[in-house]
Amino acid sequence: MELKWTSKALSDLARLYEFLAPANKPAAARTVQALAAAPSALLANPRIGERLDEFEPREVRRILVGHYEMRYELTETTIYVLRLWHTREDR
Repeated sequence: MELKWTSKALSDLARLYEFLAPANKPAAARTVQALAAAPSALLANPRIGERLDEFEPREVRRILVGHYEMRYELTETTIYVLRLWHTREDR
């Protein structure tokens, strides 16, 4: 199985870094690095996240990485990281 990031998910990472960096650049970098590394666990266990039924028939799931929610989609051969945000954000 292959792991791919959508352009929106990559934009989310950049947005989170830009939000966190003015207060503490090293902490912002650590947070973004942890978020970027988290989906690699999905390669071994792609269905560990909660399935989101509102996206049927697509298999969209979510996992929590600390205080961040990450949504991803499973296909036969690929895991697509779709979006991520802090759980306190108004989504």
